[in-house]
Amino acid sequence: MMKVWEVYPLRVAFLSIPAALLISALAITLLPPSVSFWVSGAVCVFSAFLFVAYAWGRHAGGLLVAPAIALLFIMNIFPLLWSFGLSFFHYRANRLAPPRFAGLHYYEKVLTDPVVWDRLQVTAQLVVLTVSLQMIVGFLLAMLFAKQFPLRRVLLILVLTPMMLSFVAVGAFFRYYYEPTFGLLSQAVRVFTGEPFVLLQSTAGAIAGIVFADAWMWSPFVMLLVLAGLVSVPKYLYEAASIDRISHWRRFWYITFPYVRSLLMLALLFRTIEAFKLFDVVFLLTEGGPGTSTETIAVYVYRVSFQYFKTSESAALAYILLFTVIVLTNLYLYFANQRNRT
Repeated sequence: MMKVWEVYPLRVAFLSIPAALLISALAITLLPPSVSFWVSGAVCVFSAFLFVAYAWGRHAGGLLVAPAIALLFIMNIFPLLWSFGLSFFHYRANRLAPPRFAGLHYYEKVLTDPVVWDRLQVTAQLVVLTVSLQMIVGFLLAMLFAKQFPLRRVLLILVLTPMMLSFVAVGAFFRYYYEPTFGLLSQAVRVFTGEPFVLLQSTAGAIAGIVFADAWMWSPFVMLLVLAGLVSVPKYLYEAASIDRISHWRRFWYITFPYVRSLLMLALLFRTIEAFKLFDVVFLLTEGGPGTSTETIAVYVYRVSFQYFKTSESAALAYILLFTVIVLTNLYLYFANQRNRT
């Protein structure tokens, strides 16, 4: 009699995934953490063994990339699943008490917390300001570098330099740049007022400083995407427009803009997602101050997790933010596809 594995090898291999998840969930819920950890690990190892046994001799290419996939699972996917599971338990990283099941308590707490909505409002304000500035500056830079002029390559390398720097370097640079005693900005203002200028002491000044620093770093990214669209515009379209004596505005609107519109929308998507996670520049420049007027949702998640050690609450908040970004991204892609169809 043939074995089930020989008759339905692929079905058995893939059915092991939901079975492994179900067993792991039951182990985490019903067993102590010291036992559930090993049970979940054994189930994952057994599922991996089933897939290797199925692929052996059938899919040699899949086995070659299996170590990379396993490393990806260990370093990325497993921590995500583990933290997602912690959001349903009472757990604090600074205590030795075992996790206790909490259900949706922390999700309800996060969604009804006025502090969270205030931080989201601050984040939305910074996202709108910094992404708008990046799109405008990046587009203007792309229009400039689309033309040939002396020292173009040298200037292009200099403009791209901020994007290649680390967040810490950018934060440290602008922290000294805004420094009221010997910062360049304060020294320039002192020439006219005779007094030092403290930009980060007010809410408006702190927001302006963060927006300028982030736009300085990421406007070159927008410029690169738009520049790729500008250099792809066929030259004969501009020649035909010049023969017909079409104005510069009409050339831009009917020839140039259609070629860069999709890339502009792509840059808008990428920069909105990244700006929504804005943490490094804010934390290095203002640490959320003055008060909490510039504390973004990413900084708030950091404080809840690593300063207040509310591990489960911070995990729930992080996954709500992840879900929000995914929904917004899919809505953007849906409307973009609808527009392309029409």
